[in-house]
Amino acid sequence: MAPVNDSKIRDILSSSPTIAVVGIHVEPEKAAFYVPEYLHDEGYRIIGVNPAYAGRELFGETVRSTLAEIGEPIDLVDVFRRSDAVMGHVEDILAMKPRPKVVWMQLGIKNEDAARILEAAGITVIQNRCTLADHQRLGLGAPGERPRSAATDGE
Repeated sequence: MAPVNDSKIRDILSSSPTIAVVGIHVEPEKAAFYVPEYLHDEGYRIIGVNPAYAGRELFGETVRSTLAEIGEPIDLVDVFRRSDAVMGHVEDILAMKPRPKVVWMQLGIKNEDAARILEAAGITVIQNRCTLADHQRLGLGAPGERPRSAATDGE
């Protein structure tokens, strides 16, 4: 597995405007709600995936039951599932056309077997990291923007 450094995290978050959130939640106190909410507020398009909430609208998009229901390109699949549940999504991720560039397992989530399979298929895998924390720590804005710390326009 390739080492993960700030430059790689910055590149991923800056070039991934469309994010599928597997295991999205509707309760505001859950990380699977407030992390995608933060990303949406920062300018990312968030498409939730959770059969328990399929058909509901979150962040301007209809929640889907499965990744297969999305049917459009996704840049990053953000996983909010227990580590032992991640393998259950690998086949769906590999079946996506086109495949996502990145699969990101949130803080506390690691599955080395899933990571090996996904990386062998050319997908970058990030494990045990929080998109919200990394986005804030690196001072990033909306995807495609220069980092805020690099802005010189008096913003």
